[in-house]
Amino acid sequence: MSNIGESQVWNGRIFSDGWKTAVGGAQAVVEPATGESIGLIGVGSAEDIDNAVVSATKAQEAWASMPFDQRAAVMREAARLLKERAPEINEWNVRECGSTRPKAEWELHATYEQLQMAAAIPMQPEGALYPSAIPGRMNICRHVPVGVVGVIAPWNFPILLGMRSVAPALALGNAVILKPDPQSGVAGGLLLAKVFEDAGLPAGVLHVIPGGPAAGDALVRHPKVAMISFTGSTAVGRSIGEICGRMLKKVALELGGNNAIVVLEDADIEAATSSGAWGSFLHQGQICMQTGRHLVHRSIAEKYAQRLAERARNLAVGNPAKEQVHLGPLINQKQRDRINDIVQSSVGAGATVLAGGKYSGLFYEPTVLAGVKPGMAAYEQEIFGPIAPITVFDSDDEAVELVNSSEYGLAAAVHTQSMSRGLAISSRIRAGMVHVNDQTVNNEFHVPFGGMGASGNGGRFGGPANVHEFTQTQWVSLTDKPMQYPF
Repeated sequence: MSNIGESQVWNGRIFSDGWKTAVGGAQAVVEPATGESIGLIGVGSAEDIDNAVVSATKAQEAWASMPFDQRAAVMREAARLLKERAPEINEWNVRECGSTRPKAEWELHATYEQLQMAAAIPMQPEGALYPSAIPGRMNICRHVPVGVVGVIAPWNFPILLGMRSVAPALALGNAVILKPDPQSGVAGGLLLAKVFEDAGLPAGVLHVIPGGPAAGDALVRHPKVAMISFTGSTAVGRSIGEICGRMLKKVALELGGNNAIVVLEDADIEAATSSGAWGSFLHQGQICMQTGRHLVHRSIAEKYAQRLAERARNLAVGNPAKEQVHLGPLINQKQRDRINDIVQSSVGAGATVLAGGKYSGLFYEPTVLAGVKPGMAAYEQEIFGPIAPITVFDSDDEAVELVNSSEYGLAAAVHTQSMSRGLAISSRIRAGMVHVNDQTVNNEFHVPFGGMGASGNGGRFGGPANVHEFTQTQWVSLTDKPMQYPF
């Protein structure tokens, strides 16, 4: 299985008006669990991006003019094909991205739901009728496509987080250029391009061009790209936001997080530690919604820490393509070294390792740190790894203050036996999503999703929010008789 993509039509290519060799060349797909090359992808250059934008601009108008039921039919067929090809797509997600099989299967199903939701969007009301102070005038405000949308998707949940923007943008009549991260170019890009091609999407409406920073920069700066939807780090998001701001270009930024789970003194410790373990260790902690801070009331902190450490020690780490494990490999060595530096720095500052703290290759053990305090690296930074730092608090007010001390505001969770107390605390937390008696990693395709502060610019994905995100509002007024003015 060392070359699972060798015979595929996309091998070494990009998808842009058919399958073609990229001007930017090609690069190997490296399996993080083994370091082996398992395929070849085309890598886009600025020229590839420009060619795609020119093509997408031409194709977009006809696509937007297509009757809504025909656009919806393409989305439904894409959903069917995605599910039909689940074994191949899941295999790539496991081997290319280090996903465990359950994670890959969940991600594909969630993406299927995203496509089905997108298929329903075109039949929804597309505007509103407003009254007018002028007799005989009709005011219509309607949603019109943005035009060409550039989607820059990450490697951690590449299928879902790419399709979260691609599917509604297409359904609403936009053309799309998807730039997946080259570390997930097959699972999060080229396999999806083949799905849409076979679903009957007209040529030129979707382009899939894996690439690095140069391709992303060309996409962001292109004057004919009307909108950028970016999911990734806050540092890169700030840069993209600055460029789009200068160009007066619409931008949706879904960025990082340093998400907290608050465990009150009346919490069910078994349930809370289950949520804490899932939130911190799922997909090796490589999730923007990862539970990066465990804020636990002093009276139960020791019990919580010991039970969480016990859960961590019971988790198996290994190659998900060859064995049944809970955690697979980290995506690359740079990420592993960064995570380990955070752990070692925090231990040097006084934190205690209760479980884990070690690695072999790219396999990092699920790690529990006690005694973590504000100012330590494990408290202040987005870890993006399987680390659970525990910080103690003494009151609800202190817990809220600790949560809000971070510049991030993506997700949070609160554990308590009192739903009203949990709701009251949630109203004081500056985060786009707060889950009472659950953990921070949550996604429902129809619910608006997004962060506050350094976690995003207020954009939302999901359900009706998609309509506002991937369109612009146009005011059209109509009068039966032409207006006459004093001059």
